[in-house]
Amino acid sequence: MAATQPSPDERDSTLRHIITSVLYTIVSVVALGFIYPVVIWGIGTVLFHHQAGGSLVVDKTGTVIGSELVGQNWTKPQYFAGRPSAAGKGYDPTQTGGTNYGPTSKKLIDGTKSTIAALKKANPDATGPIPMDLVTSSASGIDPDISPDGAYYQVPRVAKARGMTVDAVRGLVAAHVTPRQFGLLGEPRVNVLELNRALDAQGAATK
Repeated sequence: MAATQPSPDERDSTLRHIITSVLYTIVSVVALGFIYPVVIWGIGTVLFHHQAGGSLVVDKTGTVIGSELVGQNWTKPQYFAGRPSAAGKGYDPTQTGGTNYGPTSKKLIDGTKSTIAALKKANPDATGPIPMDLVTSSASGIDPDISPDGAYYQVPRVAKARGMTVDAVRGLVAAHVTPRQFGLLGEPRVNVLELNRALDAQGAATK
């Protein structure tokens, strides 16, 4: 049997569907691939310029010294330290991630023990249990915040290194505790970079 040829109406219908599909694809790509991102970028830049620019922090000379969203490796005794990091070689925003070790992992257990020992050595005057966030890395590896307990644990060391009273440093920590959003969401936290900047503003840093 000879194949049945499509009628002119069927050919026209098929052609219309193809044209419609091509036009829809072009419009979708232009609207969602170009116009929408540009509009959102523009709104963010105008209304949320600081956040859209990476929440960068600059010093008095205008030099970028960090971001409110990215943790740093604070090693000097006069500064509060953040959470341990497993991101790249440490606090690398281009290689975010945690250790991915399971709770029974020997590497995790040994690493945590080593971190605890180092923390105790660096903070001989600290009292109370060691806050968990000071010995465990976050899922991103670049968490910029620590818990209030994590900050208070380090107060004796920082106060001693800066020649400040413990009460003065504790007061500074208390002033930089961010509460739960709307009183419900998240946990109270302290941004380490902002706290250390506030310390330097006191003029008692030992550099």
